[in-house]
Amino acid sequence: MPDEGRIQEPISETNASSDARPARRSRVMIRNAVLLLVVLAALLGTGRWAYWQWSHVSETDARISADTVAISSRVAGWIVGLPVTDGEKVTAGTLLIEIDSRDSKLKLTEYGARIAGLEAARAQIESEIDLIDKTSTSRIEAVRSRADAARVAVRAGLEQFELARTDFERTRTLIRDQIVSRRRLDQVQNELSLAQERHQKAQADLAAALADVNEAEAERGQMTVLARRMDALGHEAAEIAAQREQQALDVADRTIKSPIDGVVSETFVDAGEFVSPGQRLMLIHNPAAVWVEANIKETDIRHLAPGMSVDISLDAYPDQNFSGTVARIGEAATSEFALLPNPNPSGNFTKVTQRLPVRIALTPSEVPLRPGMMAVVSIRIPGR
Repeated sequence: MPDEGRIQEPISETNASSDARPARRSRVMIRNAVLLLVVLAALLGTGRWAYWQWSHVSETDARISADTVAISSRVAGWIVGLPVTDGEKVTAGTLLIEIDSRDSKLKLTEYGARIAGLEAARAQIESEIDLIDKTSTSRIEAVRSRADAARVAVRAGLEQFELARTDFERTRTLIRDQIVSRRRLDQVQNELSLAQERHQKAQADLAAALADVNEAEAERGQMTVLARRMDALGHEAAEIAAQREQQALDVADRTIKSPIDGVVSETFVDAGEFVSPGQRLMLIHNPAAVWVEANIKETDIRHLAPGMSVDISLDAYPDQNFSGTVARIGEAATSEFALLPNPNPSGNFTKVTQRLPVRIALTPSEVPLRPGMMAVVSIRIPGR
């Protein structure tokens, strides 16, 4: 019996080892199959990724952008009102900032009073001109009529004087021939003297009448002086009116209103602060007019053209897909607009792929999009 036991032990071990070989073989086969499947899956994933990279232009350096309006002041002064805050929606014409306008309004009132005073002075001068016109017109007509009568009297007196002188010469000739008496000569001589006196008086009356005409016309000349003074007052009033308009603009500029419908992005001042002309006070953007600004590598820009469809994903909304179209491709690399140039005086050069800005118009969406949000864009290359 002991011998039989010793003989049977090796037989059982051999049977056990022969049973374990198929199990190990099957496990190896399973492991190899799993490894093969993993390798095939990795190759398939790598191939799909490589194909996607070959057939698409993708860029993670993209952001939501919008036209941001910088609100500045055209005048200096103290802020007395700031009715809006960051993130508040506003419409065009909404009051954003109010600057103290008391001094400006007082100056505006002063200019108005000065213009009113000049208008009153012009009205007074106009009345004086009208009065002089009426009185001088009638007076000139009267003195001209008198001057005309004086001219007639001078001509008549001259004729009488010439007639009396002729009579006197004839009588003196006759008296030498003793045809007339001495008394007749005296009478004729007396008539000559009277005719001469009447002629001289007529000349004096004519001179006086002409002097009156000149005086009356001089009074009408005063109308020209007054008219010129009125014109000067008109120019002065126009100058002050221009100053008043400028002051009115100053008053209007102290009430700063929103130029667009939008949202207040950020305010940089508080009520009570003193602001200067040109100082940035606030930023406003229109959330309905946003787009994606992507910086595409120069090696990929040849594949793009305006109008191409774009798939967009936003970090803020990872579960939603957005779409758009290429609206514009930049004409210069972003490095051309850098504030600090990159000179190369030493000759050491490291080539870096440049990027060009591409604007992508977004398809309207109900999801609120805010400037600065990060985005990833993907553009399929036609024909691939």
